[in-house]
Amino acid sequence: RSMTLGILTQNMGGHFYDSIAQGAIEGLADSGYTPLFVDGGWQHTREVASIEALLSRKVDGLLVVGGRIGASTLVKYKNQLPLIVIARDIQGLEGQCISVNNKQIGYLSTKYLLEEQHSRIAFIHGKENHPDAQDRFAGYLQALREAGISQSEELVYHGDFSGQAGLKAVNHLLDQGIYFSSIVAANDMVAFGSRLALYRRGIRVPEDISIIGCDDQEEAALMPPPLTTVRQPSYEMGVAAAKALLSLITTKECELPKLEPALQIRESVSQFTGS
Repeated sequence: RSMTLGILTQNMGGHFYDSIAQGAIEGLADSGYTPLFVDGGWQHTREVASIEALLSRKVDGLLVVGGRIGASTLVKYKNQLPLIVIARDIQGLEGQCISVNNKQIGYLSTKYLLEEQHSRIAFIHGKENHPDAQDRFAGYLQALREAGISQSEELVYHGDFSGQAGLKAVNHLLDQGIYFSSIVAANDMVAFGSRLALYRRGIRVPEDISIIGCDDQEEAALMPPPLTTVRQPSYEMGVAAAKALLSLITTKECELPKLEPALQIRESVSQFTGS
């Protein structure tokens, strides 16, 4: 054994992926294994090249976080070495994947705003064709349907997961004269950008516009006002995945917990009163 484990992550420096990485490091503590990190950058060819580079280093196991590599390719790697996939569910790798229900994230966010009497709910979409973004949007639509509210295309802004996307989305909606009372942001960074755009225009949060994010970054609790968001158990996913990989290596068996998102209610959402 090389006593090394390969970890293919995405977009190092982003809260979600870095939190998973920190969890994986914690999960490997005292195991004697050294993690080797590579960044796939959400590019299929780069991800495959990165995994091949890890295999050339004779890693004893592999954690794959997100990414664009197809199911058949991941199953091929599974047949070469112990493998756990994080933040994706892969057919053919049942029992070796751990993820969070992104549709539930979009649903929880939107349902909470609906419960606070909001009906004109803007949705700032994450990166185009990103499965997490698509699933969160599906949750948003489900909550609207259950409330008997038709989706309004003008309330959906297609951006990405950056703060700049939040800035651009809010400016676009306001410049177009599109009325909305609340925002479901793709993640906390988008929520931060949205908050800044509203601040620059003299629009108050939550008195005028309510905002809800996703991730529960540390900064979310420090934003003025503190951000209501949906917490993803990203750190816990990293810990659980690393421990499961160690178990696969030593016993050829593993068990992964089912982790759920949770609404973190703070001060960026208020009940809509129609004023």
